[in-house]
Amino acid sequence: MLTKICEKLGCDVPIFAFSHCRDVVVEVSKAGGFGVLGAATFGPEQLEAELRWIDDHVEGRPYGVDVIIPTKYDTEAEAETGKTDLHDLIPPEHKAFMERILTDAGVPELPDDERRRVHREIMEGRGAMTPDGARRLVRTALDHPQVKLVVSALGAPPPDIVEELRARSVMLGALCGKPAHAVRQKKAGVELIIAQGTEAGGHTGDISTLVLVPQIIDAIDNTIPVLAAGGISRGSQVAAAIAMGAEGVWCGSIWLGTQESELNTFEKEALFKARTEDAVRRRARTGKPVRMLRSRLSEAWEEEGAPPYLLPPLQGILYNEAHARVVRAQRGDLFSFPVGQVVGTMTSETTVKQVMYQMQVEYIEALERVSALIPSD
Repeated sequence: MLTKICEKLGCDVPIFAFSHCRDVVVEVSKAGGFGVLGAATFGPEQLEAELRWIDDHVEGRPYGVDVIIPTKYDTEAEAETGKTDLHDLIPPEHKAFMERILTDAGVPELPDDERRRVHREIMEGRGAMTPDGARRLVRTALDHPQVKLVVSALGAPPPDIVEELRARSVMLGALCGKPAHAVRQKKAGVELIIAQGTEAGGHTGDISTLVLVPQIIDAIDNTIPVLAAGGISRGSQVAAAIAMGAEGVWCGSIWLGTQESELNTFEKEALFKARTEDAVRRRARTGKPVRMLRSRLSEAWEEEGAPPYLLPPLQGILYNEAHARVVRAQRGDLFSFPVGQVVGTMTSETTVKQVMYQMQVEYIEALERVSALIPSD
């Protein structure tokens, strides 16, 4: 499984793990893969604390950081970031709509101290979901020498970020859901393309992984490495991705069901009960299409009479405060969390080591099955 991207980044196997949980990043990297910390909901101070912890526990291994650089966002919100409470920029009708959903469902408000804590964390994190906010996160990441990869999760990185990463010899990656996006990212200076199919959790497009990966490889003339992403949780899928020309895989949802995951028992159980078809694409969480668990909360925004979605970061600020209330009340009927279609295969808690081991065993078994089909003479 040692592909060129492994040699360049210093990992043993081309299994890239995206996670908002530092424990997952560390355990994947220690198991020979490449952990990537999802930093979109962190403010610079929290990111600094997370990276220091990873540095202390990853045993000198390389890892990456993923940030969101949106091409469409609320410019007024960006201008006011750090100057005012962004919650004040959310229109009253949107606040009233969300409150009505929760009140009608009997979801209690958060205790005052919990509400203030959640509110502060959301403000700090969602304030980073603008181009300038992403710049602050990138510069925080560059203070950590073990960070060897920075990934732009949404939109082409601006030239100043590209130049800064190149000057520090840090690889720049980007997630793409269309061949045209990959061409644009390559022109912008991106050195690694993550071809993310619609099966993936979080922000994702319409094209399936099996179709998208070879299309992107062709579109960029196979000149920079490509990782396959979207619906990948098995070693046979790793083998298929490499057979299509990818140099590895990018996985996210599969780590949510591990012991190391940031999710609590209630949240994990909600995932374990879900079917593949329960992972739907909705705009309720951020204002952009996100594959997430279907629930009464996600579907309410699809109904007639719902207000229009807000641009980032305001929709995320509105939604995540409601999400905190739902989790505290342990309301599975209202619980939505970004997750891909692999959720239908996640039925019980595992560990990162188990997932990594199983994927590599299945990869070898897949190669043996294919090799057995080749005539010996």
